Amino acid sequence: MTSSTASTTTPTRHPFERRVEEVRPSKTDINLVIMDYLVNEGYPAAARKFALEANIQPAEDFESIQERVDIRNAIHRGDIQTAIESINELNPQILDTNSALHFALLRLQLVELIRTCTSSESGDISPALTFATTQLAPRAPTNPEFLEDLERTMALLIFPPNNLSPPLAALLEPSLRKSVANSVNEAILTSQGAAREAKIRGIVRVRAWAERRAREAKKDLPTTLDIGLDPDRQASNGAEDSIMQGNGEADSMVT
Repeated sequence: MTSSTASTTTPTRHPFERRVEEVRPSKTDINLVIMDYLVNEGYPAAARKFALEANIQPAEDFESIQERVDIRNAIHRGDIQTAIESINELNPQILDTNSALHFALLRLQLVELIRTCTSSESGDISPALTFATTQLAPRAPTNPEFLEDLERTMALLIFPPNNLSPPLAALLEPSLRKSVANSVNEAILTSQGAAREAKIRGIVRVRAWAERRAREAKKDLPTTLDIGLDPDRQASNGAEDSIMQGNGEADSMVT
């Protein structure tokens, strides 16, 4: 009678995985990428804690990070006037030299005014009309896109909020606030001589491009590839990788 025993044979590793092991980044390199992400995306509390744990210093001081976070939080809650004032206090040249960003902020401010006016009991839209006339109308003729954006925004005053076409309804979605906030964050970083986006975003895009090209060329690759930044968590990286291989968007910490 033959006894059966469980197989203890080690699974064969794909040659590509062995090559990856040979060029795995150092812990120091990974820590620097992580710190860059925390600073760029605006996680001051996490950046401060990580700086102590990893014994590294961020390229930007924590107070400066918090200023960006405060401006972004103001935009996220619809307080555009406070955001504009804070940007001008930080660096008035940011909006003076970026007419598109300035118009985007003013347009968002108009959207917030319309939101307030149309939801009030009186339904008085005069504040929104006055703002559009004094702040946006003089700027709109300078750029066809400005004019189109202003016309679309003013249409919010014509149609009832519960019966808007998808393009108009999108103006009232949180995604518009988020888009403008991201543009402001990038503009502030650029004005400070920093990169517009975290390095990890570029790394992920290049990685995705390289994998796509390799598969198109029928190169011998494993069925799935994780990012592999943490060798101790290879088994649990699937969910994380699926996020990072998307558009890289994530809500930043509100601190």
